[in-house]
Amino acid sequence: MLNTLSSVLATQPKLTALPPLSLYVHFPWCEKKCPYCDFNSHQIKNGKQGFDEVRYIKALIADLETELPRIWGRQVHSIFIGGGTPSLLSANGMNELLSAIRARVNLEPDCEITMEANPGSVETEKFAGFAKAGINRVSLGIQSFQDAQLKALGRIHNGEEAKRAIAIALQHFKSVNLDLMFGLPNQTLEAARSDIETALSFKTPHLSFYNLTLEPNTYFASFPPKLPSEDEIDAIFEQNLTLLEAAGYRRYEVSAYAKKDQECKHNLNYWRFGDYIGIGAGAHGKISFPDKITRQVRERHPETYMQTMENKGNALVEAREIPTKDLPFEFMLNTLRLTDGVDTVTFGERTGLPLNVVSKGLDEASKKGLLDPNPNKLKATEQGLRYLNNLQELFL
Repeated sequence: MLNTLSSVLATQPKLTALPPLSLYVHFPWCEKKCPYCDFNSHQIKNGKQGFDEVRYIKALIADLETELPRIWGRQVHSIFIGGGTPSLLSANGMNELLSAIRARVNLEPDCEITMEANPGSVETEKFAGFAKAGINRVSLGIQSFQDAQLKALGRIHNGEEAKRAIAIALQHFKSVNLDLMFGLPNQTLEAARSDIETALSFKTPHLSFYNLTLEPNTYFASFPPKLPSEDEIDAIFEQNLTLLEAAGYRRYEVSAYAKKDQECKHNLNYWRFGDYIGIGAGAHGKISFPDKITRQVRERHPETYMQTMENKGNALVEAREIPTKDLPFEFMLNTLRLTDGVDTVTFGERTGLPLNVVSKGLDEASKKGLLDPNPNKLKATEQGLRYLNNLQELFL
């Protein structure tokens, strides 16, 4: 049996169909680098115009063109413009970018087009321009509504600006997501409840609810603030989960909650091990072929990225085929985050491998109560979601 599995993992995967395809566009600048942020974001030096919008958009378009031969004939079903703070772009710049994308790739008729925005950079006229350009979903980085917490997190907006930004977004976009954090410095159960209740009062169709973690190479990692204890964090999570569910939100992923049929299509594609083009400074991509699955990474620093695109026409620093032996873990790393999991057949469809290559991990996970025993589903139990890292590691 072991030799049979080893021989399978030593061969090329065989995909019978290609997964859905998304496009991720990275905007690498922000007005201020938050002390907890480990994303590829760079603080602009000369106010809101401290970056060359025209030059960067030109580089993005050229970058997309390098990917076209790899995805020819495939439809793009979602676009996500993340950062950084993409809302620092002008409405004209956003229109130019999305027009160029439409001219080069085939978008599904109901393509979800999301832009991340910082409440401190929200302007009514600008949001109207973004909507006219084609943005139909916005994700607002609220984090908290309390000024003391926002200050501790290094955010540039206050609670009132957060509320104003939500009101403006709801006027202009079909779908609005609010990003909230919990386990904040010195956060109490009551303060966490207040944040969720304020967010719920706006009745947005989607909420993201993240636990603040101290990531390596961040200011907080070097100078950690006083965070609530694990027991206090658990109490905050359980309290707010109850509030969210009572308000009609369903937890469909570890940190994501949505009203009925309002899940984020783009992120669902990631979690279901779908494909995505990644363009922009530091962007990652994953593209499948009938006999292989590949990953890419672009130049990380925006200036280097633009120079490399201008001089070489290609900003890749890594382009590799995912080894067959790594595919089971990569698949499980994503799909087990979903509260509904995925159908068992999805494993073969997305990895090109038979399910028996993960039979040992499945057995161990089931015995430990981390995996649902339903043979037609790959789905974490409540215990599995709570100890997700332990569950995922069984497939490493």
